Amino acid sequence: MKYIVTLLVFSLFACSTDNPASAQSPLAAHPVFDLTKVPEIEITVPLSQWNALLSNYDQNPKNEKKIVARFSYKSGGETVFLDSIGLKLRGNTSRRRPEGVTGQPHNAASPDWHHCHFGLDFDKNRPAQKFKGLSKMNLKWFKDDANYVREIYSYDLFRRFGVWTAPQASYCRLTIKVEGGAQPAYFGVYSMIESVDEDYVAARSSHWGNAVGFMWKGSHIGSFQPDFVSTNSVGVEDVKMNPAKSQYFAYDLKTRKDELASAKASLTQFISDLNSKSGDEFKSWISQRMDIDLFLKTYATNVMLGMWDDYWVNTNNFYFYIAPDQKAYFIPYDYDNALGTSMIVANSGTKDPLSWGPQTRPLVAKILGIPEYREKYKAYISELANANRDLFDAAKSKQRILGWHAMIAPYVSNDTGEDMNIGDVPASWGNAPFYRLMSGNDKGGANGPANYFSTRINSIPWQ
Repeated sequence: MKYIVTLLVFSLFACSTDNPASAQSPLAAHPVFDLTKVPEIEITVPLSQWNALLSNYDQNPKNEKKIVARFSYKSGGETVFLDSIGLKLRGNTSRRRPEGVTGQPHNAASPDWHHCHFGLDFDKNRPAQKFKGLSKMNLKWFKDDANYVREIYSYDLFRRFGVWTAPQASYCRLTIKVEGGAQPAYFGVYSMIESVDEDYVAARSSHWGNAVGFMWKGSHIGSFQPDFVSTNSVGVEDVKMNPAKSQYFAYDLKTRKDELASAKASLTQFISDLNSKSGDEFKSWISQRMDIDLFLKTYATNVMLGMWDDYWVNTNNFYFYIAPDQKAYFIPYDYDNALGTSMIVANSGTKDPLSWGPQTRPLVAKILGIPEYREKYKAYISELANANRDLFDAAKSKQRILGWHAMIAPYVSNDTGEDMNIGDVPASWGNAPFYRLMSGNDKGGANGPANYFSTRINSIPWQ
């Protein structure tokens, strides 16, 4: 059954304008990522550039080529206009052609629009040009998320819990205008997500200094895994228009790419020490190389969210930053498949948080193998579940989601004809179709539809 928002007059402030993030997180909220607003973004693309985008996708769907576009942002009485930005398609398995089928150029008379993810590069064609301090930003459609909330909720929860390494995110309304087309195409409600790049590093300079260190993106590439055991797939991604000549790496260097040798040596040494040290020597070493409390809070949040396509389960979807002082930070990323949308893990709502993934992941297994750190991790799980905190509690989570739904519901219907309603179901391809966010019991699917929040809290063994 679909959950349709009807109370459009629901007060946004009643859902919780009291955001604990400002009190708990040392990272100041970026003005773009404001969860009380749904700004309008319009991207205008010359016809030749749009057709180039479509043709490039046909040659290699994973291509990273950027076309030239114009950008407009409206929020309240403010308008920001940039006359030249870079625009590209994004996504791994979720990457799509935004119009038509293979071989078709733009059809002005009868366009066939498709939801897809976009990457915006504000200084691609204008050096030093930024949008409110950002050089880049990602726009994601709510693929397989009828609730229009999973990634938004996840990043908001990280902020509420003081995990300042998590990217920031909020909503927007997206319109694409192809010059020469009949009319602009309204793509509906999208998420705006902070790009993990040099600006991301600079925004957190009070924690790791002004200089930029080595940022790695961890992705499961075929048989290669960024498992912090093997180092046989480390490099700088090189995507060619000929897919056969492209190169992808499990550990992909994202900053200071011309210093790969030094970056690789730093990462390799960290992984070697992680696996070779034990006992008190390991505890002393890891406590100096990482902010253990921050890492434990990050993973407690990750597991409560039920993010299975992560490092611990699937060696995927994370960033790892080694600052100039050699301190290392784990960065959570890509949370659209959470809150009951799952695979691999048999039941993400009832899985024991202490055995979320296999013990062959040393970055988690060795840290949680230390009794003091394991108890802290358990305490953070309990803190997230605390009904007196505005964190993961079911009633408070529903209240926040109701407010967001009321805010975005008038704008969800769109010209792609896809994802036209807000519904309370997980992705159809997942292994737990019984999970709900706004209704259901706490039985984890054993007796009809189950509420993910209540089930997750109810399943904590030590509660």
